[in-house]
Amino acid sequence: MTRPLDGITVVSLEHAIAAPFCTRQLADLGARVIKVERPGGGDFARAYDARVQGLASHFVWVNRSKESLTLDLKQPDALAVLQELIAGADVLVQNLAPGAAARMGLDAATLRARDPALIVCDISGYGEDGPYRDKKAYDLLIQSEAGYLSVTGTADDPCKSGNSIADIAAGMYAYTGILAALLQRQKTGEGSHIDVSMLESLGEWMGYPMYYAFDGAPPPPRSAASHATIYPYGPFAVGDGGTVMLGLQNEREWRIFCDQVLQQPALAADPRFDSNARRNEHRDALQSIILGTFANLDTPQVLGRLDTAQIANARMNDMAGLWAHPQLQARDRWQPVQSPAGPLPALLPPGRHSAFDYRMDPIPAVGEHTDAILRALGRDADQIEALRQAGAV
Repeated sequence: MTRPLDGITVVSLEHAIAAPFCTRQLADLGARVIKVERPGGGDFARAYDARVQGLASHFVWVNRSKESLTLDLKQPDALAVLQELIAGADVLVQNLAPGAAARMGLDAATLRARDPALIVCDISGYGEDGPYRDKKAYDLLIQSEAGYLSVTGTADDPCKSGNSIADIAAGMYAYTGILAALLQRQKTGEGSHIDVSMLESLGEWMGYPMYYAFDGAPPPPRSAASHATIYPYGPFAVGDGGTVMLGLQNEREWRIFCDQVLQQPALAADPRFDSNARRNEHRDALQSIILGTFANLDTPQVLGRLDTAQIANARMNDMAGLWAHPQLQARDRWQPVQSPAGPLPALLPPGRHSAFDYRMDPIPAVGEHTDAILRALGRDADQIEALRQAGAV
């Protein structure tokens, strides 16, 4: 079975999340991804924690199906190896510190002057120009700069996302940008330079609150896990200690909710609650009524009433609940991948494809493929040993 990116070689100077998330998805589609790491410790994300049988949770997530090559790029012999690899590659991805790639002669202009078919994707916090170009950019800082924190949390406290949302956004746009560049190259024969910034990526995802606050209008208030303007829409505690998420979208659903879920049909015509605007205005009073009903029920009972009424709902899961989610199990979405710690479960990429299966190959140890890659470049055993003794690999 062939995959869409079989035969495509990607060299990546990557660390942390944004670039590795991008390149793992390219590997999922069949690309050969050569991950360049520092000799010794490798990608610093390997040391973030040891939660997965001694491996780091971030690293396990975004680094399967790759080859690990260790190079000390401060040494000329190591940089020469990298240049040889790039000469045979289709794509170079990098998320080094601002200006680091250019100082090594690895900027897009230099590389594409030698190979016009090469696709170079640079991922950074703020982009390759502009007054913020050289600022350090971590996920939380971009969440702040992009206004994400201003609309997330409670009225008293802004809250960051529980995952690396700015890195994920940048990784997704880098991934789709590279796919677009590969399609364009099929038409023109020319590669391209892709400049992806975390700020612009998360800024795109902030489109709704930006337009809600258009032309100086007040932004949506922080409303924790509830909707800022629709009510009831959000989490509600249940008598057994669980939490149920539910959402109403229109007046028909409101009447059904009162009748079948709260079993108080007269409430639908209460003038405090007979439109979404009034329900939102009197949400404290309505919340008390809903919680009073739910306090006498357990979670399955509340979910059962909501399902019977065809009111949108969800159980508020924790991570254990996600691991054991019956829908993921029913759709056979888990597959084992090998790792330095042995086999680990991995979630298949979203989207079933009838034409191919995703690549789900091992998570590499630091430098696991160094010797094989060097041999493929023509280095013999003595030359490889000399590079190792010099600390170049």
